[in-house]
Amino acid sequence: MRRVFDMYTAQGYGAGKIAGILNEESLKTKRNCSWSQNAISHILKNEIYVGRIINGKEEIKDFLTGVRLAKDSSEWHVVDKPELRLISDETFQKAQDVLASRIEAFKVTRTRESNKHLFSTLIKCADCGWSFRRTVHTYKNTYVRWVCSGRNGKGADTCGNKTTIDESELIASLREYFTNVLNNRAHLIKHVVKEFTKIYKSKDENQNYQSDLSERLAKLKNTRQKYMDMYDDGLISRDEIREKMQTVNAEKEKLENNLKLATFNLSKADQLEEVLASTFKRVEDIVSMETLTNAQLKQIIQKITVANDGKVDIYLRLFSDIGLDETFLISDNRT
Repeated sequence: MRRVFDMYTAQGYGAGKIAGILNEESLKTKRNCSWSQNAISHILKNEIYVGRIINGKEEIKDFLTGVRLAKDSSEWHVVDKPELRLISDETFQKAQDVLASRIEAFKVTRTRESNKHLFSTLIKCADCGWSFRRTVHTYKNTYVRWVCSGRNGKGADTCGNKTTIDESELIASLREYFTNVLNNRAHLIKHVVKEFTKIYKSKDENQNYQSDLSERLAKLKNTRQKYMDMYDDGLISRDEIREKMQTVNAEKEKLENNLKLATFNLSKADQLEEVLASTFKRVEDIVSMETLTNAQLKQIIQKITVANDGKVDIYLRLFSDIGLDETFLISDNRT
């Protein structure tokens, strides 16, 4: 990860370029996936690399729309983990400054291009990582197709993916795909919960863990008071109580931090149920509507990848709403 920050802050490479370099070197993410611009951007914004774990920065205001609200910093769950530090605070801040300046510079263009057409920025090339672009051909009839912008714009030497996606066929395939998702929702829920529990503990486990931590904190409070009483009665010296209090306070801080995390994980487990319900509601809306919009698709789809052999993989936007970093593959279709 130090190399990612160095390439971004010192060498001036963009997130997309860095992802390309790592993929060329056959390096994989922690989930054994190819690198993407989004993955690099997430790393650059993740404070874990300066030894801080921060949860609860945002809350979902409306689970149906996915609208989020930033929470006051006083409500964040912050845990210092010095052993996780990989870069300096100065390097991390420089990365944030570069990110902010580039976002501002391309804000207008990104807004305009991100929702111009139904599948704008959603379809990604599995070979080179570039988005697919929309092309229109008119010969007796009008044909709307999507092709790799890397190959289309820079030539066949840049990307070997010559797959062409017919828009009307992709729409039909998506409707069929989402119908299957609804018909197999039990399998999907099982899959999501399995992935979820890799990161967060189960609700029941967290409740038990939370109770255990609270009991240990109460006992620690009693122990602290016992030492104070012993000191007041002259049974232990000032140096002895100072040493004992240092040990008690260190344990107290550790337990309090763990309790914050347990409470946060418990709220995530509750949130998972709501996110799953809202996700299926969005899927039902997409299946039932005669016309779709780019915004509607982006509420439920993270990306659609297209390989050179014509394989189309669909990744649903479930994890982002429950605080997990990456998307995951639900199934695949061919168009």
